[in-house]
Amino acid sequence: MHYEFRARRLVEFADTDTAGIMHFANYFRFMEAVEHAFIRSLGETVHEQDGHRMAGWPRVEVSCRYFAPVRFQDTVEVHLLVLRKTDKAITYGFVFRKVNTDGTLEGMPVTARGVVTALYATNHTPDGRMRAASMPEAFVRLIDAAPAELVGQEGF
Repeated sequence: MHYEFRARRLVEFADTDTAGIMHFANYFRFMEAVEHAFIRSLGETVHEQDGHRMAGWPRVEVSCRYFAPVRFQDTVEVHLLVLRKTDKAITYGFVFRKVNTDGTLEGMPVTARGVVTALYATNHTPDGRMRAASMPEAFVRLIDAAPAELVGQEGF
């Protein structure tokens, strides 16, 4: 079962405000990109479409706490943890850390923590509207919640 994933991203100029600090909204873009990379790494996708039938993962709750600035040309590591999994939703935790110039994380504090809850939804209903549905079997088999000690260690 998979419950964590790590990805590194360079903070580009377009990600920052006029002071060169990453704009708060871009943390959510980074979280979503890492979530999608996690799902792709498992051979799955976050969006399915077959004719008129669609399925995906709309967000039902998001939050982010900021502790230290991330600036233009910093490299950040985003650590994804699956905090909870139900039959219809997954809650991810994300931990942001700057990466040292030598590529290590040694001594680098957490710069932000975010949480995203995504609900599996499909329009495979008589009226064609999106509704919550049970997760596909692939997600049930592949993804599980992270161990409590790891979740606690990362501050959730």
